[in-house]
Amino acid sequence: MAKSASGKWVSRVGASGGGKSYQRRRPSNFLGAVTLIVALGLLTTIYSRYEYQHPATTTTAPQVAPAIGTTWYAALSLQACGERLPFLNPDPNFKGGFKVQATDVVQVSPTSAADAGNRATLKQFAAEFPGLVLTSSELAVPTATGVANPKTTYANGQACPAGSKYAGKKGAVVYAYWRSFGQKTPTLTTDPASIKFSQYLRVSVGFEPKGVTPLAPLQSTVNNMVAAAQVTTSTTTAPVATTTVPATTSTTAPPSGSTTTTTTTKG
Repeated sequence: MAKSASGKWVSRVGASGGGKSYQRRRPSNFLGAVTLIVALGLLTTIYSRYEYQHPATTTTAPQVAPAIGTTWYAALSLQACGERLPFLNPDPNFKGGFKVQATDVVQVSPTSAADAGNRATLKQFAAEFPGLVLTSSELAVPTATGVANPKTTYANGQACPAGSKYAGKKGAVVYAYWRSFGQKTPTLTTDPASIKFSQYLRVSVGFEPKGVTPLAPLQSTVNNMVAAAQVTTSTTTAPVATTTVPATTSTTAPPSGSTTTTTTTKG
């Protein structure tokens, strides 16, 4: 009978969910477990959201600056007081990393660390071109022989000369550049060191009154830039198909002492 009574007691305890002391502990244990599960779920959700909004960056990035052995092309324009200045004189024998071609097309072919990568800037280009001065406060375009030319030298605060579009107005050096054909509004700066060369870069240097943005490079310069890039063999992948550049109205660069004319050239 004792064994039978014991078995019945065990059965009753199992059916009731445990003894009285266990029943008193069960609510706190249960709530603690639920709280832990909810906390872990919340932390997991927060972490997942953070990972989604802050993806890990890759160590391999696309090439955004010219390396030694590559050949890129850019289009340049030099302007002062609302008028285009004469083209720079090409020097096919120049051995540096930048070669100026006809109509101010710039061939970017780094030859050393001095003009490669992030050092391939407009400031470095000017430093290598004889007589050319491009700073935040001065624009000086040399003669065909590389000698300084007072008629095409401008410093911040200087008044535009008589006969120019903005005659009598004080000007300052400003740079405008476009990194793609789809970019309509140029990026403006006064620091040539901040302008890094890229394939098909268009950059204009102007000495203009406050509020005046330099014009984009001539359509003929852009067309020649694209054509040069398409026939050049380099380690940089260049477009194979013919690139069509939209026609734009531009001002033809005049020779020294002549007046400017406006023409429309289709790309």
